[in-house]
Amino acid sequence: MADHDIDAVQDIDALVFDVLGTLVDDVAGIRTGIGELTADTAEAERLFALWQEHTDTEQRRMMAGQRPYLPADALDMETAGVVAAAAGLDDDAAAVAALAHAAHALGPFPDSVAGLDRLARRFPLIALSNASRAELLGITVRAGLRWHLALSAEEARTFKPDPPAYELALAAAGRPPERVLMVAAHAWDLRGAQSLGMRTAYVHREEREAPAPGDRFDFVAEDLTHLADQLGA
Repeated sequence: MADHDIDAVQDIDALVFDVLGTLVDDVAGIRTGIGELTADTAEAERLFALWQEHTDTEQRRMMAGQRPYLPADALDMETAGVVAAAAGLDDDAAAVAALAHAAHALGPFPDSVAGLDRLARRFPLIALSNASRAELLGITVRAGLRWHLALSAEEARTFKPDPPAYELALAAAGRPPERVLMVAAHAWDLRGAQSLGMRTAYVHREEREAPAPGDRFDFVAEDLTHLADQLGA
């Protein structure tokens, strides 16, 4: 580790982690649920794209005040209904409920548990997720994730990358934003954290938004093991 890297690590007092897509595989969970609706690969991809589009669009509408706020578990149920209807199963309440459940019955990436354990020995760890409070609790237990504190954007009645979501974590950390490191596999999430002055660490995961050419993050890691190595944990 170079001298400037050592100095950079010494300036970090707490780590804030995205959860969905960074530590647990939300894409695999949703695809598993959709696989129960259809065995046709092309149709499954169409339904998966519809899931993502509906979720992203409705979250943006809520952040813009264009519709009333819904926590993520309620939005998952709504999205599951839209996808099931597109699959011709709009009258199948059990199929809708099963698909909504699959969206947050998620397993960890292979490096997540061990990586968090290493990092927790050196830094306070705060989860900051767009998952609802109830979803986040279930995800944490099922995946065996280690936190010192877990926060849902539901507490601010919004979703990342809306600034009030990151303010939850900064208030909990009790440290200036430039001493708090946001860790995520989504470049949009890190840009949101940067807008408040937070430090950033990009962790590569397949099928998540990679950095754009103009993005500059403090750390770039292949996985949590690599990040822990860079942070001296």
